[in-house]
Amino acid sequence: MRLPLIPVPRSVQVPDGGAPVPLDGAVLVAPPGVAAYAAGLLGLPLAEVSDLAEASSAVVLSEQPGQGEEYTLRAGEGRIEVTGGAHGLLRGLATLVQLRDLDLPDAPAGAVPAVEISDGPRFAHRGLMVDIARHFFGVPTLERVIDLMARYQLNVLHLHLTDDQGWRIETPSRPELTEISGRTEAGGGPGGFLTGEQYAHLVGYATDRGIAVIPEIDMPGHCNAALHAVPELNSSGEAAPANTGIDVGFSMLRLDNPATAPFLTDVFTDLAAITPGEYLHVGGDEVWKMGEEEYAGFIDLLTGIVAETGKSPMLWGEAAVAGLPGDALIQLWDSNKDPAPIVAAAEQGAKVVLSPGKRVYLDMQYHEGYRLGQHWAGYVETRDSYDWDPLEYAPALPAEAVVGVEAAIWTETIVTEDDLFTMLLPRLAAAAEVAWSAQEDRDFDDFAARVREQAGIWRARGYAFYPSPQVFGES
Repeated sequence: MRLPLIPVPRSVQVPDGGAPVPLDGAVLVAPPGVAAYAAGLLGLPLAEVSDLAEASSAVVLSEQPGQGEEYTLRAGEGRIEVTGGAHGLLRGLATLVQLRDLDLPDAPAGAVPAVEISDGPRFAHRGLMVDIARHFFGVPTLERVIDLMARYQLNVLHLHLTDDQGWRIETPSRPELTEISGRTEAGGGPGGFLTGEQYAHLVGYATDRGIAVIPEIDMPGHCNAALHAVPELNSSGEAAPANTGIDVGFSMLRLDNPATAPFLTDVFTDLAAITPGEYLHVGGDEVWKMGEEEYAGFIDLLTGIVAETGKSPMLWGEAAVAGLPGDALIQLWDSNKDPAPIVAAAEQGAKVVLSPGKRVYLDMQYHEGYRLGQHWAGYVETRDSYDWDPLEYAPALPAEAVVGVEAAIWTETIVTEDDLFTMLLPRLAAAAEVAWSAQEDRDFDDFAARVREQAGIWRARGYAFYPSPQVFGES
């Protein structure tokens, strides 16, 4: 029996004649760290090991320290066993939920086929960047994004929290940022922002699902929201007008302004205080009007401030030309530019996440004339997001420097939740498989067939998606 799982696992063995394990009436045994989440996800009551003898069917999660995200799932004879490290158990649960939800020939929805799966990721960093600055998306939508990420084994949510159009995170040291620039967005809409409590909730929600949150405050460009709310950041001392357009490259802070460094220290210190993860993303992209020396000085200032908070910096690819600390993580994004500066930084020890626009910028239009998105990196269909090898994208990059893949969705043209998920799916599933599965195990035609079976789950859960002709055929 073929199992239409996404991402494709490393090893799947289906025994002949094995009976499926029904989850209706099953009990759950799980370690404390994942018990509450697993019980809610599976809809099963928690039990003790001593209760298993009387249970007709059971799910048993067994934690093995030091296993990372590797897991083994065995189902048969009334028992489903998932073993792995704490994060491995979460990855195994994601696979278990797919098996439960899929309507398979020998295991209808609600039952799990007899199977043994051994699995683990190709790359450690498997992410999605969501821009909530151009158009704001709040907690309910972001929870649905996180749920989708967890289903497909993604483990990093990168939130783009600030840009020219708005400031989306409560900043206690500078309350005017959200009081003024939390009310603006692209197209003149009402905007919005995350309170500290809402942000903490999202971080916890993601953590329960094995997903780290990397927040981004984009500096020194893409900063009109700050210039609009904080007049002293402008050389004139007067607030910049609100920006509701989608042009880029026109705004920047200045290194010699005495208000700049205290401002940056305040906002990144506040952000670090509510972010338990390792990284703060400081931006660094599209600062077109700043000289090289000032830009390098600005990157040095930003990375120094981040270091003072106890975090490590993540930066867009342009920052590779500056001297970066050894713990910096560079995000390659512009597929129209020579990656040589990023290669040079990697040769000096920097780590790199790949987000090439022509592959995994999920705001790129599916085709010419499509109603959503842009096409500066080209038109990006599902096969484009799937048919590439991260270790061959920039052959000069040392393989050991590439820590993962991160898809991105910018929201200049994306206004509603349905807009968002239509642009994510099915391409996010493609990017997830690129990041998780071994290159030799991947095949687009097989992936497309699995997507067709996953699409029923998307419909049932209310996720809008694009009916790609490459996947679903011509309508």
